[in-house]
Amino acid sequence: MEEIMDSMSNEKMQFAVLIDADNISSKYAVTIFEELEKYGSTSYRRIYGNWSKGNGWSEGMLLEYSIMPVQQFSYTTGKNATDMAMVIDAMDILYKNKVQGFCLVTSDSDFTRLAMRLREENMFVLGMGESKTPLALTRACNRFIHLNLVAEQNIEVAIPARAGGSSEERGASGEKGSRSGGYGSFGGQADAASAEEQNVTSLAEVRQVILALINENGGRHVDLAQLGNRLNDKFSDFDVRNYGYSKLSTMIDQELPDFHVKKISNQYYVERRSNLTKEELEREICHMIEKNGGMVENLASLNDELHKKYRQLDFKQFGYSRISSFLRSLNSVTVHENEVYLKR
Repeated sequence: MEEIMDSMSNEKMQFAVLIDADNISSKYAVTIFEELEKYGSTSYRRIYGNWSKGNGWSEGMLLEYSIMPVQQFSYTTGKNATDMAMVIDAMDILYKNKVQGFCLVTSDSDFTRLAMRLREENMFVLGMGESKTPLALTRACNRFIHLNLVAEQNIEVAIPARAGGSSEERGASGEKGSRSGGYGSFGGQADAASAEEQNVTSLAEVRQVILALINENGGRHVDLAQLGNRLNDKFSDFDVRNYGYSKLSTMIDQELPDFHVKKISNQYYVERRSNLTKEELEREICHMIEKNGGMVENLASLNDELHKKYRQLDFKQFGYSRISSFLRSLNSVTVHENEVYLKR
């Protein structure tokens, strides 16, 4: 995300901000416009809803942020008239050619097609919504910000250290530490909504991207900034604040135990913690097969034994997606259907 903002800083983009008041709480107003400042300026600020009903967006708040309210009555039960009004205005603004980007503030998947249509016109689409937002909408945007997770992180950073617990509970530089490690969890979001309610890019997916980049680099360490760019390119919603951190390096060290961030001449790099080589693994496989009488009848049992010994083992680090493919590349064993033999 930082790299994207740096590239935008030289030329401010003009945005049209369209807010779905029926879907987004007014408590996110500060976060919405703080995040927008990082991407560009706003030419249009409009919010859509039925103002005859209370929705939390007060007159004072609309005046404070210079947002123009658009009244949209619910003409019939079960139909969302706000959606249609936003879409019509978005297309009107698009064809005026006065903006380079749109900020769609909603968690409603009905706006997915609008986001896709705007991108077809070479518009930069910045989405904002809660982490319950369906993946279809988050991936349709160039960037997507999970307001509830970012707002939560901003609040915690603002809390003085004396009110935020001991120094052990908070990382260096005021960063939030992890309460539960491992790339299958959300670490810093352990007390937030359950994983089923979160449509945020998982740490397991982040891990796969890191692993793929290291493999592309021949197993050697990769530049942290390059990794950040790859994650942003692949996942429109990727933001370390989603996991309770302010730095990518800290998130990797805390949440992904099989990777390590190191500093070399003021540059940061990511490498695998494991120094296991293909030759060492081959010797261990031969030893296991030999102990079993020279033959293993089930690939799955061999795979299980290997992972018991090497907890972070992933055959993708050697360029193979499955254990069977890896075994067939070895000169010392033969694979026949589901059985593995030592070569004589």
